[in-house]
Amino acid sequence: MQKIEPHLWFDKEAVAAARWYTELFEDSEIITINTLYDTPSGDSEMVEFKLAGMKISAISAGPYFKLNPSISLMVACPNPEEVDRLYRSLSAGGSELMPLGEYPFSKRYVWLQDKYGLSWQLAAVENMSEHQRIRINLLFSGEFCGKAEEAMDYYLTVFEDAKKGYIGNYKPKEAIDARARINYGELTLLGNQLIVMDHGYGGNFMFNEAFSLMILCKNQAEIDYYWDKLSYVPEAEQCGWVKDKFGLSWQIVPKNMNDWMAKGTDEEVRRMTKAFLKMKKLDIAEIEKARLG
Repeated sequence: MQKIEPHLWFDKEAVAAARWYTELFEDSEIITINTLYDTPSGDSEMVEFKLAGMKISAISAGPYFKLNPSISLMVACPNPEEVDRLYRSLSAGGSELMPLGEYPFSKRYVWLQDKYGLSWQLAAVENMSEHQRIRINLLFSGEFCGKAEEAMDYYLTVFEDAKKGYIGNYKPKEAIDARARINYGELTLLGNQLIVMDHGYGGNFMFNEAFSLMILCKNQAEIDYYWDKLSYVPEAEQCGWVKDKFGLSWQIVPKNMNDWMAKGTDEEVRRMTKAFLKMKKLDIAEIEKARLG
């Protein structure tokens, strides 16, 4: 079971975006679509989908948070032609952050932001078996530039069986921002491969709630553990959301939360939503009590 699930926040486009993305990748499908009623954003549409084998959740909950290039999805491609295929679709209506071309690290690569604001890095790789098809890329910039390796080392203490892989460093005077240290780092958390970088080229993109990482917890003890380890900004605590000391947003939720929402009656979903909207840290027993009425 996938233990960490990317979560995307859109204004109104979550379902449309999910449908578009699943048309582009193999092993992809819409899993569930459901509605949260009477939230501060009104009725909010939620969708869970599988993209090249990776489960992702998304919500349409108003124009409060905007996706930006601080977090992107890195797609490993077996050849330049696959990069070009995905580029043709994902670049339509979007913008390039690094132009399509050949780079020292890849024969064919592009970094772009699609029409919904989600950032993608498409790269031809020599050995597909070494990489998950889609990896989460964290770019530490602004006040957190230079803290990429510190963050990696901290996450190693939080997550059981976490692994730190290859680390590449900027050469002297290579980065515009002198604080930048890591230009490429590999980290595995609960089976998910992540890429971690310092932004060495003057960008100021900051992590926010538009792209968060959901930890799917098997019981209340797990929720309590991750909450204690990751919550660093008290004012960000709400409905299972926390923000860590590096500004990264997490959602610490029961593993069957999506199933409850997808399979519950309208009245059950309304009761559960009313219950958890009052919570900071989620209480499984109270949510279950609300579900059962």
